[in-house]
Amino acid sequence: MAKNIRETLLGTLEHGQEIMENIRVMRAVSGDKIPTSSVAKPSEAIHRRELKLVVQSVMDTGRQAKIFRFVSEDGYLPPFEAGQYINLFTQIGGVRTSRPYSISSSPRQRAYYEITVARTKDGFVSDYLLDQVKAGDRFTANGPAGVFRYQPVFHSKKSLFLAGGSGITPMLSMTREILEAGLDRDVVLLYGCRSPEAALYHEELTAYAAAFPNFRYHLVVSDPVEGWDGEKGFLDETLIRRLAPDFAERTSYICGPQVMNDFCKSALEAMGVPEKKIRREMFGARRDIQNEPGWPKELTGDEVFTITVGERKLPAKSGESVLTALERAGVRVNVCCRSGECSLCRVRLVSGDVFLARGMLRRYADEKYGYIHSCKAYPMGDIEIML
Repeated sequence: MAKNIRETLLGTLEHGQEIMENIRVMRAVSGDKIPTSSVAKPSEAIHRRELKLVVQSVMDTGRQAKIFRFVSEDGYLPPFEAGQYINLFTQIGGVRTSRPYSISSSPRQRAYYEITVARTKDGFVSDYLLDQVKAGDRFTANGPAGVFRYQPVFHSKKSLFLAGGSGITPMLSMTREILEAGLDRDVVLLYGCRSPEAALYHEELTAYAAAFPNFRYHLVVSDPVEGWDGEKGFLDETLIRRLAPDFAERTSYICGPQVMNDFCKSALEAMGVPEKKIRREMFGARRDIQNEPGWPKELTGDEVFTITVGERKLPAKSGESVLTALERAGVRVNVCCRSGECSLCRVRLVSGDVFLARGMLRRYADEKYGYIHSCKAYPMGDIEIML
């Protein structure tokens, strides 16, 4: 049978046959899981800038975290890739803000999106979601976004997942897709938690490991309780070498708190893993920005400066991002990832100095003309910005 244009083009790629097989599997397994209402009408965009979501259910994990299942208000949810996130907007006490949450459900069905929210210390949004949100509540969100995903053209079919805390959520979506769809992938998942009781989805992941030979799962506990006979310690070089001895053949994916993220990246680099084989996902800006390398020693994080925006003068703490200060004052800023990657929240720094945290992916044009990502910029004194 003659090949069509797509098959001919894909055939020229190193992983072209794998991509064709993924397409075949998707067609085979997804037909009965995508409701008719989730198919885009010709008159509407497949990838919407804003989604209107309804909370279908809230499930308590019993581990200081809840699973929120969202359905679409009009029946249509855009497709996404395992590992991507949605940016959920909230209105709390007169403050409109947002948080990105990885989608933990499998992309092989689009009847709903699931996210998992863990309680964090002084969590402004997490406390609201965990304590007040119920089935039937309505939210808006940005459409699925993010680049923390499997790229068949560049990534190995053998993966090493390094997760910490709620950083398990994008790994769960990837795992569900791989195993439920029978994809030709091999995964070793190392999940670091303080205690077994804090490990989200531990039972599900343990069951997957028992049922699928191409999936190995190890829970690594840093503060083991008496009677724990599993892995102990941290996701360091020694542990990785022992549990994933073929690490050099794998593409590594890291997701978790900033400290854990940096620790694992350093361990992989010390093991000779090239940067192109390390993928990282950040969950927003770090809370202890004062411990960021390069932070001005003369600042404690509690100083209050002034941000001038047009005719308005707004208070801003040195230890809080410019974006946070703007949101507290009711200033609307376009935002999505809150991690310095998407650039939607960029503003122009007219005068003054700011501390720029790591992870800000500024374009050359932004650097040249003084634009900063407000989610990763911290005032070092009085500043003036232009939206």
